[in-house]
Amino acid sequence: MGMSPVPEPAPSDPVGGPVESLRRDAPALRGAGRKGPKRLPRRAAAGRRSFTATLRALDELAASGAKVAVRIDELDGGSEVLAGDDFLTLPVAGLGVVPLLVEVAAAFESGRLDPLEIVDRAVVPGAAHGGTWQHLKAPALPLIDLAMLAASTGDALAANALLHRAGLQSVRARIEQLGLRRTALLDRFRDDRGPDDAPHVALSTAREMAQVFAGLVNSSVVSPGVSAQVAEWLSLNHDLSLVASATGLDPFSHENDQHGLLFVNKTGRAAGVRAEAGVLGGPRAGVAYALIANFDDLSIAHRLRAHDAFRVLGVELMEYVY
Repeated sequence: MGMSPVPEPAPSDPVGGPVESLRRDAPALRGAGRKGPKRLPRRAAAGRRSFTATLRALDELAASGAKVAVRIDELDGGSEVLAGDDFLTLPVAGLGVVPLLVEVAAAFESGRLDPLEIVDRAVVPGAAHGGTWQHLKAPALPLIDLAMLAASTGDALAANALLHRAGLQSVRARIEQLGLRRTALLDRFRDDRGPDDAPHVALSTAREMAQVFAGLVNSSVVSPGVSAQVAEWLSLNHDLSLVASATGLDPFSHENDQHGLLFVNKTGRAAGVRAEAGVLGGPRAGVAYALIANFDDLSIAHRLRAHDAFRVLGVELMEYVY
């Protein structure tokens, strides 16, 4: 499954410019594609942990026919820690909500959208496969609450409402403005995709998703205010079952960790698609990471093999930063 490999482009700076430092003072932050025998690139920073267990797990996943891409960057300076097929454009499912949230936050800041504008659920294109709004009695919510739901619970209906108000063309223009050459929000969330619909919600690369999260934490995405707002929404994410499972954080209350971990993430899930990108900071280091896996979801065993690779990465990330 997934997109065919495309030629690797020339390296580009992270979104909003080079990453310079780990911003702990931002208000929001207080609280590979492979076929056959080809192996994933093994590139790790000299003298640092080599992520050998992660590479082994990703190799095994790729050997089973999955397309896998991984990227880890240091937050302090933006140097590459690990990269494997990070230029491949692959389906990322709900991870594509991140540029939508950036556009919504930018529209709030500029006044193009009112955060307290009420959206009636009845006018929003339906999507019943994930989220909580469909189960609430409240038939209408303000845009800012919908952004929180889309970020924290992966609420597809809330994301559709945001896209309905922000506009797909505006989101695409924002993606271009951010310099994301291989990221695209293609469509809203749908319960069923017909032949006339886009085959996926969103596409991206591990490299660009890691850059976006580094930019958010370093306040370089659009503006410090927009970066802080989006990071605040994403810091409430409840899905800590993949890479984040190694952090030991409470899925429902982790924005102010007593052990000093800085953590912001977003996941994407669809049939045969698992993706996660985020930022993990500890006393030794801070990193931005992204892992995308497209696989044949033929059985529970196939799915668990993919999930295990994410969790192995999580363990080694914790060893790296803590």
